[in-house]
Amino acid sequence: MSKKIKIDKKNTTYAFIDSQNLNLGVKSQGWNLDFLRFRKFIKDKYQVSKAFLFIGFIPGNEDLYKRLTESGYILIFKPTVKDKGKKIKGNVDAELVLHTMLQFNNYSNAVIISGDGDFHCLIEYLESKNKLKKIIVPNKKYSSLLRKYSQFIVNIDLFRNRLKKRK
Repeated sequence: MSKKIKIDKKNTTYAFIDSQNLNLGVKSQGWNLDFLRFRKFIKDKYQVSKAFLFIGFIPGNEDLYKRLTESGYILIFKPTVKDKGKKIKGNVDAELVLHTMLQFNNYSNAVIISGDGDFHCLIEYLESKNKLKKIIVPNKKYSSLLRKYSQFIVNIDLFRNRLKKRK
């Protein structure tokens, strides 16, 4: 007879990461994020047990996806399209909100990693349910819609030396 393992949801923290917002936001400050270091950082600092990374799927990037998975991320892919200028687009906002809500009963705290104001309603809801732990923004130019949650906001640039990719 197998025993069911009881999970302590009381102290379970999940992270929901807008990879494009994070990556481009950090690059706009002149540095590159080491995603392995970042995964360890959110585990150690915020006790993140699961980190969902929302990313546009681009054929040919399978090695990158493998490294991210091996680093401890759960990848949620969004199909990509090319706009008229041939720029690849893969907006993950809807997927991030959907999966945050699909996982809602499995965590007690959420860390949202994005400075995008499109997540305002999600952040508002998480805060109203006492499940918002932190909002990690990738630069100082995050949406003004998030400013009312300043007590939850942490700028990743404060940890640049610990998290930047080494040459």
